[in-house]
Amino acid sequence: MNSSVRSIATLKEVLEAQIPGKQASLSALKKDHGSVVLGEVTVDQCIGGARGVKCMLWETSNLDADEGIRFRGYTIPECQKILPTFKGAGGEGEPLMESLLWLLLTGDVPTKAQVDTLTADLHQRGANLPSHVVPLLNTLPKDMHPMTQFTIGVNAAQTGSQFAKRYAEGCPKTEYAENTLEDVLNVIAQLPEIAATIYRNVYYDGVVKKDDSLDYSGNFNRMLGYNDLAFDELMRLYLCIHTDHEGGNASAHTTHLVGSTLSDPYLSYAAGLNALAGPLHGLANQEVLGWIQVSDSE
Repeated sequence: MNSSVRSIATLKEVLEAQIPGKQASLSALKKDHGSVVLGEVTVDQCIGGARGVKCMLWETSNLDADEGIRFRGYTIPECQKILPTFKGAGGEGEPLMESLLWLLLTGDVPTKAQVDTLTADLHQRGANLPSHVVPLLNTLPKDMHPMTQFTIGVNAAQTGSQFAKRYAEGCPKTEYAENTLEDVLNVIAQLPEIAATIYRNVYYDGVVKKDDSLDYSGNFNRMLGYNDLAFDELMRLYLCIHTDHEGGNASAHTTHLVGSTLSDPYLSYAAGLNALAGPLHGLANQEVLGWIQVSDSE
């Protein structure tokens, strides 16, 4: 690695610099306002699985019924203008998923050079998917729902959890954040191959091919079996607008709740996927597509 590359602050370095300040602000918030009551909970909400109960702190996005979603205060059109694209900073095309991930985690708009370091890091982490995961996925029946297969794949990859390993070794609490970040980035990096393997097994030949010369989204398309530059751009936009959807929804809340028990990010994310799989959450998308197909056939 040459000196010019070494001078670029990586995502991990930026976050490590931010963590002490974030920890201090949260400690102050708890000390000064920890006893403040945020609202009331009805019996209906309690029976209905805390539906509509706001009991999480999140800063990454906000979904307004009239305005739409904002990521760290930026609308989707604004993100399209300020975030680096595959062609460069402020170039043509849709924002890179890595650039929005950087924005969500740090609150900062990254440079193209910073985003490139994250792309390379995610490719390297993705190559470290535990060797037993794909063979396991290949044994699952094709008629098993893809979300069920997805949670199985993520849970199987948990054997590579650095958080679980370091916790078992007795690491101090001061290292929890660092080990959690390692797992979070590894999960994000490994999700495309898990998802693509399921897709290729269910609909095609099970063969997954990668192209690390591309970004996260473009490489994912190659894993799915698509080689279309226009579709690469669509995938970049699609992944960007789905990177975050407020912290109060069922899957985000489930992930946070499970993580609060010190379950590692693999287990926590798999739990969130199970919440997402319900028809009153993510499965609603599938039902809408089914409805459209039935309507078109009539």
